[in-house]
Amino acid sequence: MYEFEKESGKFFNLAQRYLDALLRVQRDAATRIILKAVEEGVDVKDIYLHVFEPCQHEIGRLWQTNQITVAQEHYCSAVTQMVMSQLYPYIFQGKKNGHQMVATCVAGEMHEIGIRMVADLFEMDGWDSYYLGANTPHESILDTIKSLNPEILAISASIHYNVMAAARLIDKIKESSSTNLKILVGGRPFLLAPDLWKKIGAHGFASNAQEAVKMANQLISGKEE
Repeated sequence: MYEFEKESGKFFNLAQRYLDALLRVQRDAATRIILKAVEEGVDVKDIYLHVFEPCQHEIGRLWQTNQITVAQEHYCSAVTQMVMSQLYPYIFQGKKNGHQMVATCVAGEMHEIGIRMVADLFEMDGWDSYYLGANTPHESILDTIKSLNPEILAISASIHYNVMAAARLIDKIKESSSTNLKILVGGRPFLLAPDLWKKIGAHGFASNAQEAVKMANQLISGKEE
């Protein structure tokens, strides 16, 4: 039995059917389940928060408990990213709020689906989001910040040994930038050590995509007061 019923709430049945299709290697069926739900009126934000996120958490749990293989985990994540890309016509049609953010993985970090969800949730909230992807060289991140001058940088480090890479990136940003850029971090190591984000110099930590958007809006609001 899957363990994400509380996390998915009233969308548990939808999430369960979607995950069943993924684990049965039924990519087309999984895609149809999501697209049909959206066509019937389910908000894309709810799909992200109550289907994709809990399913990814459950996939991670199944892998950690040796109930699925690494290959199965990768397949499920790849299919979810493909489905996400098919939802972009719904995501990029909202009104903009004038704010910009950059979302990225640190150099060496290959788990990108979480930070991609973060970028998409920002987009749904009206931000212009710039998603840089997995294993992004730090110099490229610095160049992007210099070019775009965003208000928020969201950094993902899901493996413990990538936390130091995040710390080095934050140090470089603070050395090279005189802007009011606010830095958010996320990933499993920060969940396990609640004060870790402070130790590496970030301005905040978010446990999920929705919390990242909420915290960013608070930081921007505080900055503008």
